[in-house]
This record gives sequence, C-alpha cells and structure tokens, in this order.
Amino acid sequence: MLDRYSECAITKPMPSRNGGVHVATTSRTYKGKTYCTHLLRRTYREGAQVKHETLGNISHLPQPLIDLIRRSLKGEQFLAASESFQIRRSLPHGHVQAVLSSLRRLELEPILASERSRSRDLVTAMIVQRILDPGSKLATARELSSETASSTLGQELGVDQLDEDDLYAAMDWVLQRQGQIEAKLARKHLHDGSLILYDVSSSYYTGQCCPLAHYGHDRDGSTGCPIIVYGLLCNSQGCPVAIEVFAGNTADPKTLSVQIQKLRQRFGIQRVVLVGDRGLLTSARIEEECRAVEGLDWITALRAPQIAQLVESGAFDLSLFDQRDLAEIQSPDYPQERLIVCRNPLLAQERARKRQELLAATEKLLEEIRAATQRTKRPFKGKDRIGIRVGKVINRYKVGKHFITEIEERRFAYRRDQPKIDQEAALDGIYIVRTSVGREHLEDHAAVRAYKDLSKVEQAFRSLKTVDLKVRPIYHRLENRVRAHVFLCMLAYYVEWHMRRALAPLLFEEDAPEQADALRKSIVAPAQRSERTQEKVRSKRTQDDLPVHSFGTLLKDLATVVRNWIRPKRAQPDSGEFTMESQPTPLQRRAFQLLTQVV
Repeated sequence: MLDRYSECAITKPMPSRNGGVHVATTSRTYKGKTYCTHLLRRTYREGAQVKHETLGNISHLPQPLIDLIRRSLKGEQFLAASESFQIRRSLPHGHVQAVLSSLRRLELEPILASERSRSRDLVTAMIVQRILDPGSKLATARELSSETASSTLGQELGVDQLDEDDLYAAMDWVLQRQGQIEAKLARKHLHDGSLILYDVSSSYYTGQCCPLAHYGHDRDGSTGCPIIVYGLLCNSQGCPVAIEVFAGNTADPKTLSVQIQKLRQRFGIQRVVLVGDRGLLTSARIEEECRAVEGLDWITALRAPQIAQLVESGAFDLSLFDQRDLAEIQSPDYPQERLIVCRNPLLAQERARKRQELLAATEKLLEEIRAATQRTKRPFKGKDRIGIRVGKVINRYKVGKHFITEIEERRFAYRRDQPKIDQEAALDGIYIVRTSVGREHLEDHAAVRAYKDLSKVEQAFRSLKTVDLKVRPIYHRLENRVRAHVFLCMLAYYVEWHMRRALAPLLFEEDAPEQADALRKSIVAPAQRSERTQEKVRSKRTQDDLPVHSFGTLLKDLATVVRNWIRPKRAQPDSGEFTMESQPTPLQRRAFQLLTQVV
C-alpha cells in the first residue's frame, strides 16, 4: 500500500519569506527526566555578527502543531484536506492485486505467449475477470473499459480502451495457441510415469446455433437443453493441465482416444498411468485403446454387474472383509491385472439408507396409480393406459428393477422383488479397483488412493460449473468460441487452484493434510479433517484469530481495498492528481502475505 500518502495534506516547497524566523528546540535533563523547549526565533545579521532574537515560546503547543509550524517556516505550503481535496474516482483494487499478482507469480503470461502483446493482455484480463466476476464478454468489456470500469483490472493491464469485439479476437488468438499452452503446462506439471487424472463433465447450452450442442447425458439434471461435453486432464494433485471440448452426444468412453493421443504425441509422455472412473475406462475401451499402447497403464474400477459376477464365480468371499477392508485378488477374466477389493462400512450404511428412501418414494408413486384403479367413481382402467402411466414413474428414482408389477385391464398391483434387493444389498460398500500397474510400482493402498483422487477433478468441475467460474450459461454461437470459452475457464481454474492452496489457512479448507492423513486409519475409510481444521471450521476463526472465509467471500473482502484518484479542488483537470490506496486490514495483509507463496 502507498504509505507516502498517509498525510491528510499536500505540501509544496516555496521560497523563504519569513525573514529568518525558525523553530529552535533545546533539551535538558533534570532528575532523570528530559524537558524540551521549543522557541520561535528570528536570526539576523548586524555587520559581520549573526544574532538571534526569541519571538516566543511555543512549547505549550501540541507536538504535531509545532512540527507543522517548523515545516511551514521552512517554506512548505499546506492546504486543508477537508477543504482543498476531492476524490475524483475510487475503484476496487485489492482483489485485482491478489489474482493478478498470483497469475504473474505462476508465470502464466509467458506460458500464454513469450512476448507481450495486446492479445496476451486481453486474454490475461479475461482469465482474471473470470475469477473476480464471471460474465459475458460484453459484460467483461464494460468492466474493463475506463469509462465503465468496476475495478482497476483494465488499467493495471493497459486494456481499458476496448469493446467486446477485441475480446472475441483475443479468444480466437488464444484458441490457436491452446496446444502450445497445454504443452507448456504439461512440461511444468507432468513427467514420465505420472499419474494423470481424467474425467468428463457437461454443461447445458441454451441456444440452438452451436454445432457442438446436442442432446446427451445431461449431468446438470433434466434441463431439457442440448449440452456440450468436455474432458479435463489433471496431475495427481488435481492441478488442471489440459481440456478438450466434444459434441454433446459424445459418450464418455469415446473421448478417451483423443486424450491418449494428446498425452503421447503432443506432450511427449511415453510412460503414463491414466486414472479414470468406471464409466470412462470401460473394459471395451481398455481392450481397444489402452492395452496395445506401450507404456500406458490405467487405474479404474469395476461396475456393479462385474462385481456380482466375481462373487458368483467364487473369485472372493464376502467373509474376507470380516477382519480387514482391503484385499488383492486375481481373476482369469482380467489377465495381467490386479483387482483390489475394498469394503467401506459407512458407505454400505449410506447406500442401504438411500435405497430404502428411493424404494419408499417409488412405492408412493405406484400407490397413487393403484388407488386410482380401485376408486369407485371413474376408476382408472385400461391395460395400455395403466402401463404407460406406470412406465413414467417406476424408474424415476432408478430403482424400477426392484419391483414386480402386475397390470390387468382393471387392476394394478406391485410388490418389491426382495431377493433381488437382498442380492444387491449384500454388495453394499464394496468396490473393486482395477489396475494394470504392478505391485512393485504401486502398492495396493496407493492404487486405491489414486482412484479416490478423482474427487479432485470433481472439485474442479464444481468450481468451473457452479461455485466460482460459472462456465455456463454459454453465450457463444461459433464452435471455436465455445472451445475458447471453456479453455479460458480452465486457465482461470489453474490460477484459482494455486490460490486456494496458498490461502487455505484463511479458508474453510484443509490446511494440514499431513495431520489429516495421520488420522485416517485406512485408505478405504472416509477422509478425516485435521484437528486444526476442525477447530477452524467450528470457531470460524483462524489460529491468528482472523475470520475464516470461503474463496469467494475472501475475494469480496479484498475488493474493499480501493484505489482513489485525488486532486486539489482548485487545480486544473489532471493537474496535481495522485493516487492513494486504502490501508489493508490485518486479514487482508495476511492474505497478501500468503499469496506471495504461490508457486
């Protein structure tokens, strides 16, 4: 912050016109106490002799006033701040300083392009603005422009004269460089033998003009809108490295070949362990696209039907988990692979509870139909009509397979298929991690940890879609603009990911992972929070007795550090104007201090 503007008045040097009048200070010590005397004196010359005349004693005045008199007699001119200054403009600045300085410490600008250009500055502005206040490119242009600015971002980057067309041109520029940028990120965060997390998500598209927008598996719920699909590659810690956009009707496994090609050819990584969920790294994808690739290993999990088949074949017995929660098995159905069977009792309880609730909710819907067929007045009848209505509700909660229905012309009955329910319940809490990595390279618990680390990619999707960066709604119509928009969101999350790690002591997040791991009895057990983090969350105060924030509210707090443009009231426009920033609070100073550690 600018301490040199902490005074409330501005001073100007002027020629001495006081006839040699000055303040002379003398001091003496009496009985251990020092006494200061401030005398107003005039110095003059008689011939060759210099003489001093005391005009008055001003020792009784307050020390600040004495200092003011001394400086005034030396030729400084003072103007009353309350009467002579005006704040021409104030803009939030602290959050801009926090994000932009973090981006620069990460050396993201040289990653975008080795030489500075207007396009690079505009892309940097869009990345920072996506973290500060995501919006359309028109809204971003308004927030950067000097005439309508809502922060100092445009001024800091020198892009405060622009419109939305400039931003669209910058998006086209960065999309052309996406391959080079991702390759630089890969060299920085990946290496041969890396564990790479890969997952797929989607976002709805509210228009009809984009060639990428198609109806498909909508992970946002039943929005009734077409979607786009994107796959995100992260390192083992969850740091994003690359993203690819696909048409909305692309199945998750179909995205895999593009990512393998990117890792091997564009990034030049010869040995890699790809971690993906059971819906992505399916048996078919492994056989067709992974097994024949030299140096490519994988970690995934088996689906529920595959687990049931292993139990039926006697590959393992459920009593195996009476004393432990993890065991490695072999099966001829999965040659040259390790199967690590895990059982989580808490997960088993949760699945049993959820199943009962879903069964009860489905029974409520079916009961309404049954009651309608038995009412005395205008009963609901007709085998086809009853069947259509049952078909609409029986699988609404994905448990239709657990019901047996009987539909007749004037009668409808249903009951639970209890043997099938019991068969499924026996496998509650059991999951099997499947990997081609040998034990000599990856222990059982490490393989399970790697699979569970896919939750870090899910956290990335939450930040991209809902919490902070808001990749949706998507305002663009052109295919390349949609791709560039998603890529910019990924780069923004790259900055945010590092900021969250640095700011963890001030956030409702784990800031002592080593302590948390020590509390975990087994890798199969749910993750635990460290005692320090639990206390922080409980008290909502940090160890330094500062308030705890979420990432978003902390940025809002930092935005209260403002930059003011100040000038004398009677001065000409832009004459004698200077800037002054408000002093940060202890919390803000701590946040700035932590962000200097961003790497």
